[in-house]
Amino acid sequence: MTSTTNEASPDTAKAHSDTDSSGEPILTPPDSETRFPTIHLPEPSQRRTSPSPLRISSLPQDIKGEFRPENRIEAVDWSEAEEEALGSDLDFDEDDMAGIRPSMHRPTDGRSQQPLLKDEGRGRSEFESANGSARPALASRRNTFRSRSPSYADPANATRRKYIYASFFLLLSLISFVVQTETAVYIQHTLGWKKAYCMLWLTHGSWSLLYPAQLLILRIQKRKLSWPAFWRRHKYQIRTTAQMVEHQQLHLTSSAKNKSPTSYIIRKTVIVSTALTIAGASWYVAVDLTTPSDLTAIYNCSAFFAYVFSIMLLHDKLRLDKVIAVAVAIAGVLVVAYGDKKDPKHAGPHGGASGGGPQDDDGTTEAKNRTAGNLIIGIGSVLYGLYEVLYKKWACPPEGTSPGRGMIFANTFGSLIGLFTLTVLWIPLPILHVTGLEPFEIPPPHTAGLLLISTISNAVFSGSFLVLMSLTSPVLSSVAALLTIFLVAITDSFLHPERSLSAAAIGGGSMIIVAFALLSWATYREMDQERKRMEADEGVITDDEED
Repeated sequence: MTSTTNEASPDTAKAHSDTDSSGEPILTPPDSETRFPTIHLPEPSQRRTSPSPLRISSLPQDIKGEFRPENRIEAVDWSEAEEEALGSDLDFDEDDMAGIRPSMHRPTDGRSQQPLLKDEGRGRSEFESANGSARPALASRRNTFRSRSPSYADPANATRRKYIYASFFLLLSLISFVVQTETAVYIQHTLGWKKAYCMLWLTHGSWSLLYPAQLLILRIQKRKLSWPAFWRRHKYQIRTTAQMVEHQQLHLTSSAKNKSPTSYIIRKTVIVSTALTIAGASWYVAVDLTTPSDLTAIYNCSAFFAYVFSIMLLHDKLRLDKVIAVAVAIAGVLVVAYGDKKDPKHAGPHGGASGGGPQDDDGTTEAKNRTAGNLIIGIGSVLYGLYEVLYKKWACPPEGTSPGRGMIFANTFGSLIGLFTLTVLWIPLPILHVTGLEPFEIPPPHTAGLLLISTISNAVFSGSFLVLMSLTSPVLSSVAALLTIFLVAITDSFLHPERSLSAAAIGGGSMIIVAFALLSWATYREMDQERKRMEADEGVITDDEED
């Protein structure tokens, strides 16, 4: 064999092919007696790139076909799949995630001996999606996660669930309102600490406590999760809900998911907080200019303006049953305000309270510039109705979102309002102090304790009221707030026996209750119809009912 190689011509002596006993071709280098010669690499400048045996072009036709784009298996980003799972079903734990991640261990149930490829008919229908991928697409995976909550997929059950939550927060708001009102009146008129704007700043600033309290409750509910997993999931829920609020879509597109909602939330927080603060400040300005009866009647007409703005901005339909309910509620307020010769205690903005304007010793109210006061409180009533509708339009997730997600985001947005109040709206305090309009004074310890109770009660009331608006509608929430007038009158009759309930208070309160019942039924029917339509068109998100 060596002589044959040496006698070959220089052109053909570069390599020689021989065969072994099995018939497999063997390449024997020239001038060598061994099949594994020492390799002498040329200098880098003299190297030439030779065709690689691993190039696709050098492979057989049947193997090259596996590398064509249409025959490749589409890869799935399992990190994104986990995020979709977190956003779709928040009841997942670490064991549930094992069903999402591909197993790193060999099956022990006998499947390791099964062929990887099934027959053409079964394999295609069971494992391949419409786009040719061997794994199910993320969209189909997401639908699988949603189907884990079948009890809430029915529109009637979802609407009933939402009303149960709303009823709880309505009761909580009424109780906290009574506590806040009674303590505020005692602080202002018994203890003599009359600092209207300072109390407004403290009460609205207390809303910043809503998010920490909510986070603590959620953490107790999910205490089995590690803190990093809990915090990552909570941030993802807040972010996706904010994106749903910004785009008013239940199912976010790719561009909507990639866009940060931070700038949108900041802008809307500033606008909504400004409208709320001006409405509250107008009440405190008008309290010394007009009578308590005018103040109560005009300010609580915000329910009417909330309905008007709902038709204009939220595109609500003009329904006869709602119009009648709002009219009856406002008539009940007028009966309570003007049906009694005694000036009743009236509700202030968002739970604030006052025993009336400046009073003489005989209890009669001295109304200074009554027309100007009524005009100012009228502007405040309009702005408060606008604030409720703007909050519903700009800070609430779209219809069809689960109650749990809506409640969590409502308290989060309320905390942003409180944070804006604390960091920005303190600026008028030194101005009022320098001008002498409201000199700042540190309250005594006893007053400070009651002020703390009043402030925390207002935070509970405001958070419950925001959740109530998020779950129902601004109109129903406004009429529900009117119930506090009658509730405070009943509480006064128990705390102060000399202040017995008058016929006007009983009659007007009964009218408000009837109006609230009518409006609740009308709103329930409307929400149920809207839920059914959303279920038929897009489906219902029920991913965080437990939260």
